[in-house]
Amino acid sequence: MSRVRLHLLAVAVAVVACAALIPVGIAAQAPGGQAADIAERVLLTAGRSTVVLTEFDITRIAVTNPAVADAVVVRPREILVDGKGAGTVSLIVWGATERKHFDVVVDPGVTTLQQNFQQLFAGESINVAVTDEAVILSGPVSSNDVMLRAGELAKAAMPKLSVINMLELPSGSPSKQVMLQVRFAEVNRNALQQSGLTLFSTRNEVTGRTSTQQYPGPNFSTDGDIESLEFSDFLNIFLFSRTQGIGGVLKALQGRGFLQSLAEPNLIAYNGQEASFLAGGEIPIPIVTGLGQLSILFKEFGIRLSFTPTIAGDVIRLKLRPEVSTLDFTNGIVLSGFRIPALNTRRAETDVELRDGQSFAIAGLLNNLTQTDRQAIPLLSRLPIIGNLFKSRGVRAEQTELMVLVTPRLVRALDPDEVPSLPVRPGAFINPSDSENEGVPEVEPETPGLEDAPPPATRKPATPPGVVPPRRPGGL
Repeated sequence: MSRVRLHLLAVAVAVVACAALIPVGIAAQAPGGQAADIAERVLLTAGRSTVVLTEFDITRIAVTNPAVADAVVVRPREILVDGKGAGTVSLIVWGATERKHFDVVVDPGVTTLQQNFQQLFAGESINVAVTDEAVILSGPVSSNDVMLRAGELAKAAMPKLSVINMLELPSGSPSKQVMLQVRFAEVNRNALQQSGLTLFSTRNEVTGRTSTQQYPGPNFSTDGDIESLEFSDFLNIFLFSRTQGIGGVLKALQGRGFLQSLAEPNLIAYNGQEASFLAGGEIPIPIVTGLGQLSILFKEFGIRLSFTPTIAGDVIRLKLRPEVSTLDFTNGIVLSGFRIPALNTRRAETDVELRDGQSFAIAGLLNNLTQTDRQAIPLLSRLPIIGNLFKSRGVRAEQTELMVLVTPRLVRALDPDEVPSLPVRPGAFINPSDSENEGVPEVEPETPGLEDAPPPATRKPATPPGVVPPRRPGGL
């Protein structure tokens, strides 16, 4: 019996020692004898549902992101999972003594926009990806018209999201920048006619004057006992008899004017980005606030052009907005002592499609203005024959014509071996007049000009290889 007891005691000591050596991580097993949870993948399409089955009765569930997928227990061992949006979430299910993990993968699937593309553009491989802020179109298409119409359809279907059009054309150009050569031509013709008569008298017995106030006349002033006349403008014809004290001032003017304005701006813009140009100035406009404080607001005027290019394969789609504004002091106003002119503005906005190097013109922007100002003295101006002496008239006629010529070009940066050499002396590219050349010997330029200099990659040597060119006297 003693030997049996010794063997049992030795076995008990060995079991206790082994239990002490077992790691804590292995000892803490999950309920039901499972050492670790292995996540099971559940595939789902957005907008659809599926049922997940378990082998135990469900007591509690949890979903990490209900915006991607949501779950609800419909039976003790069935879970209904609804796909909300694209993404991956974790679904954890607890039972009385068990626990199980699921990875729910929600695929965006085929959206309504994708189905519309498949119906409208049969045979085109247009892929649609929708994020929280943008709609991304990708894939190859057959023509520029399909690419543009697909972008317009996506923008109309989802107006609150921005559209990123990454559709590829088979003949797409690697250039992503557009240079716009614009030429503005404005012709202004005007005619002016003014007529008016002012009569005055400074006799000892009688002092008088007749005027319509349209044109300045003489003013009477008295300095003590001395009476005098003050003239701000003698106008065109002035007559005064000192002995009789009678005179007259006649305004008779006829004029014609001709103005031609030309601007040739060159603008470079990135694909899809807006560029603008302004050749003119700014006029200050005073603004009085409610507290009586005076602030100045500057208003731009002149020749302005704004355009947005879209490169679509071998064509360029342009959204143009040319504008020409000029100052008009005739229709201006006077505010707090400041004379503020009005603005005559001509503006056009259009969308065009052109190939590289093609041009189009916007013409026919005519503006015909006729203004007549008549003033007369009542009763006296209606007298026969002499009634015209008491009338004044101003006639102004103006005709303005504007034409805009636009040429888009695809541009790219020059490689180092394509950059032409610059001239080092003015004589290489400036041709002075004959009068400036008198007495000055003609010197052949050593460096070609910008227009005549070919790129270094295509420039031919001046002398054949192996031949030493002769040196100039005193030169290097």
